[in-house]
Amino acid sequence: MVTKSLDAKLARILQDPNCEDFLLADAKDADMAGGMAAPGKSPEHHAKEGRFRSLDDYRNIIRQNVREGLIDIMLMSASTNEVLTIRERIFDQSHVTPAIRANDTTDIWLAQGGQYTTQPARPFRTAEIDHGMCGKLECAPEERQRGADLGLFSVTYNNDIHLDSAMLESYKTFRQEAETKGFRHFLEIFPPNAPQAPISDLGRFINDNIARTLAGVAGKGRPLFLKVPYQGPAAMEQLVSYDSQLVVGILGGSSGTTFDAFHQLWEAKKYGARVALYGRMINNSEHQSSFIEHLRHLADGLITDPAEAVRSYHGALEREKIAPYRSLEEDLGSSLRQSAYGGTTQKQSGGVKASTKDSESPDFSTMSQQEKLDWNRRRLDRTLGP
Repeated sequence: MVTKSLDAKLARILQDPNCEDFLLADAKDADMAGGMAAPGKSPEHHAKEGRFRSLDDYRNIIRQNVREGLIDIMLMSASTNEVLTIRERIFDQSHVTPAIRANDTTDIWLAQGGQYTTQPARPFRTAEIDHGMCGKLECAPEERQRGADLGLFSVTYNNDIHLDSAMLESYKTFRQEAETKGFRHFLEIFPPNAPQAPISDLGRFINDNIARTLAGVAGKGRPLFLKVPYQGPAAMEQLVSYDSQLVVGILGGSSGTTFDAFHQLWEAKKYGARVALYGRMINNSEHQSSFIEHLRHLADGLITDPAEAVRSYHGALEREKIAPYRSLEEDLGSSLRQSAYGGTTQKQSGGVKASTKDSESPDFSTMSQQEKLDWNRRRLDRTLGP
């Protein structure tokens, strides 16, 4: 089996936090969340026709993305992992590491007409570790390398002691089983989907809960890295500086403009993130291969300006004769996206065309965390220019 880039890059990052290595994951785990819509829009999709890709089409795209090798990790459901990793062996001669979503808290239950995302998330696990590792309920020791030995475990804290302690207990149970079976994991901390009391500083709330979650966890039970919502430079710097042995990654969140995706990766990397796990952003792009290629260029520093990456991506779409969802001007703007699965995307002024009338010295004491993030993003956009 080819040496996986994940292990080599993580080793270099932990040895030298200033090295240039950056992990990029294609989080193709959405076939657990959105039901019929989860595989993404079909090329024949029209506004009034709910046409989506089939699961077979969806898996074909995964095969293609693995072959192209621009990512380090492919995150899948346990059922897709069984087909592609265990049966087809598509990762055997690839440097890409397969991983499964090891649990599915109720805030990613997105059934049409459902109300799950409006209710506080509850811990839940569909997947079995053994199914991910060997495709059956009980693996013999020699069978545990047949499938994926890496998984994503997610928790959502909603500022309620009973709900949040249940999340912690669920994670503890998973960690114990994973350690005994040689199953590695990375930890995702979703933003609150239905907070039970107001949270004045969401970035600090998430960071404090990360510290609390991992404070009592010894080395063998710790996650390889984190997957967190990007809450701006200050929150990222605070988390990165807290523990040099904690590799911090960002989740993509809901789809917005192409500038949103590229700018978020660029800025998060600037302030200390070492991993980007983009699911919906990749899945809903016009051309996944070209989109991932440009994420890779930003992650590796081959492109240093998000706006330049957007223009280059539109050029790639033109060469592929693929119509973009938005004009170049629209795609160079920003939208107010949500990290939580149940969130929506709203149009927002910003991007490289942002107004220069924003105050250079706003009253931060009157601004919410999101408003502070938006102000800082617009400031950086003005500095970068078109």
